[in-house]
Amino acid sequence: MIQFILNQIQIRTDLPGGMTLLDFVRYERNLSGTKIGCREGDCGACTVLVGELTSGKVLYRTMTSCLMPLSNAHGKHIVTIEGINFPGLNPVQQAMSDEGATQCGFCTPGFVMSLTGFCMQNETSDPIAAIDGNICRCTGYKSIERAAQKVSAQLKGRKGEDPVAYAVLNKFIPDYFSDIPKRMKELNLSSSGRNGSEGKSIYVGGGTDLYVQKHEQMVHASSTYLADQAVLKGIRREKNMIRLGASVTVTDMMRSEIINELFPAFPKYAKLVSSTPIRNMATLAGNFVNASPIGDFTVFFLALDAGLVMNNSSVDRSITLRNFYHGYKRTDRKDDEHIREITFVADENMLFNFEKVSKRTNLDIASVNSAIAITLQNGKIKSCGLSAGGVGPIPMFLKKSSEYLIGKEVSEEVVMEVCEIAGGEITPISDARGSATYKRFLLQQLIRSHFITLFKNIRPEKLQSTYEEY
Repeated sequence: MIQFILNQIQIRTDLPGGMTLLDFVRYERNLSGTKIGCREGDCGACTVLVGELTSGKVLYRTMTSCLMPLSNAHGKHIVTIEGINFPGLNPVQQAMSDEGATQCGFCTPGFVMSLTGFCMQNETSDPIAAIDGNICRCTGYKSIERAAQKVSAQLKGRKGEDPVAYAVLNKFIPDYFSDIPKRMKELNLSSSGRNGSEGKSIYVGGGTDLYVQKHEQMVHASSTYLADQAVLKGIRREKNMIRLGASVTVTDMMRSEIINELFPAFPKYAKLVSSTPIRNMATLAGNFVNASPIGDFTVFFLALDAGLVMNNSSVDRSITLRNFYHGYKRTDRKDDEHIREITFVADENMLFNFEKVSKRTNLDIASVNSAIAITLQNGKIKSCGLSAGGVGPIPMFLKKSSEYLIGKEVSEEVVMEVCEIAGGEITPISDARGSATYKRFLLQQLIRSHFITLFKNIRPEKLQSTYEEY
């Protein structure tokens, strides 16, 4: 039995947990304001608010309902566009109207939900970032951006007040939100566990990969849902060992003091990865297990020489991420296993950088991505991990390039040499994201960017090259 609150109504349903939340709200509850657009998490027309009870308060995040399995709504407060309506327009809707920020109107509910979610967050300095997961084909965006800035200006009066309470008081959201924490505590929850036919179970995290690939098959698949298992959450530090639960999301990492202390540029890196609603859903382990050759955080953690703890419900086993991939979409994971934990060693002296090239900044997969982790001793490289995606059948740890750098003093000559070694270590193919020649050129450019970013003595003009050289 799946139980949650949908707007003001408590839901109890035995429908398949693999059904998408989008289909449930539209076809089972006739809430048609949540639109069907791409079914791939790209357009944002299906955006909803998902509230989770944490330390007595409900924390809301935007998510794309087209990729969210119904089981992941279990125990939560789901808010559609109908759930924030008043007899008149609320401040977000009024701002959209005042600025002419809607034409055909198909995308408007998604934008309204994203901006409403923005009003319910502690951080309200960047309203444009809140709508980075929404696409509009009509307005040219400037009117929408003006509406977002107008909404942000109306939050200036908030002085450390609880965001949800302030949003209720100022009529951004209806009064019933005040009762939701109490109602969520009273839910008689039990695990939504598996669903579907007998047989091999599919492990499901945030669903952002699985539901793009085969959302119809997932409806009745025998599945085990991992995203809300408490044992798979949390980021903690034990001396110099960092431990991340498999269901940690990108947003969890963005908000982690531990992660931001180790990687001061992490918010910049994370904003290169998809959009706010997807970052709110996508799990770290899901990025690894999907085994995409261009997985952004796979490349990130390959450079860190991360370890994986695999579990089959009774026994743990450990493997390094660098040994996890056996071929295209083939991993070392056994059918009855899921990732339980991700670990890496924290070095306070580590220099780290992540780079990505894609056709769009948000909502796009990489053409090529790369990460580097370096430690120095007496002016020379003591250890190095250099990784790359989009340049072979698997996410690659560049072993020869990394080994070459150990013991070297960083100079323009060394950088140019490691670029040459990396170029010979990869096997890119030509596809929709670029030719093999172009991808080789991109990787070498990203390696140059690593060193320019991390070392002030590296002069960019000494590392120049042209695409024609490749």
